[in-house]
Amino acid sequence: MRINLASVFVDDQQKALRFYTETLGFRVKHNIPLGEHAWITVVSEEAPEGTELLLEPDAHPAVPPYMKALVEDGIPATSFAVDDVKAEHERLVAKGVRFVQPPTDLGIVVTAVFDDTCGNLIQIAQEKSQLLRRTFAFMAPKILRISRFWRSLRGRTSLSLMTFS
Repeated sequence: MRINLASVFVDDQQKALRFYTETLGFRVKHNIPLGEHAWITVVSEEAPEGTELLLEPDAHPAVPPYMKALVEDGIPATSFAVDDVKAEHERLVAKGVRFVQPPTDLGIVVTAVFDDTCGNLIQIAQEKSQLLRRTFAFMAPKILRISRFWRSLRGRTSLSLMTFS
């Protein structure tokens, strides 16, 4: 079993479609007219065959109060994974996106929360393990060189007699 489709309720499907594609950078997967509304899904450019996000109209009477309560309590409707929250925050701020929570270190993740202009707060999150992997990938060659250097010193003169310049 796997997740195939997730949804966010939106107060205006066409406005949401523009925001999620032009501002966030998702790609349209389906846009099928269904009378007054449409079946509109978007996918990540990074995973076009991955999970689809349905931009679902808030037509049911229970939905607008539900969305309003989530926003008033600061609860994101969903969360998107990013490689670098700070970089994504800067990119989106440059596009005019309003953040209600700047990048915040929460221990195992770094998160930020923005207003999607369609009635929702959306969280972006970066797992610290991703940050550690990127740091290690950058540092690994340097660590390897240092390790080789120290190994090359084994069996040579005492370190106390060596001078470093």
